[in-house]
Amino acid sequence: MRKEPDAIKVRILDKEYLVACPEGEKEALTASAKFLNQKMLDIRESGKVVGIDRIAVMTALNLAHEVIGAIGSDSSEIDSYGQRIGKLNSRIEKALNKYQLEGLH
Repeated sequence: MRKEPDAIKVRILDKEYLVACPEGEKEALTASAKFLNQKMLDIRESGKVVGIDRIAVMTALNLAHEVIGAIGSDSSEIDSYGQRIGKLNSRIEKALNKYQLEGLH
């Protein structure tokens, strides 16, 4: 029988999120959230980008650029990472939409 993933709280840009986390991945997820938070804070503090959705998009683009630069020009790897980034982007958009809806109520 498959165990449902636990949920952990992560804090990104002064907002707390409850995220499903597979067993044994808490440390990696926490480190990822901390890394993402710092990247987003850096962009917000630059003063050039306003709004959480734009900060998230710029952060995603910067991270995608870093990943592509790190793996080189192997198109199959780029496509694989592109698909993963697309899925992550979709999850970010859902979280932002939920965040915006909560702010309206």
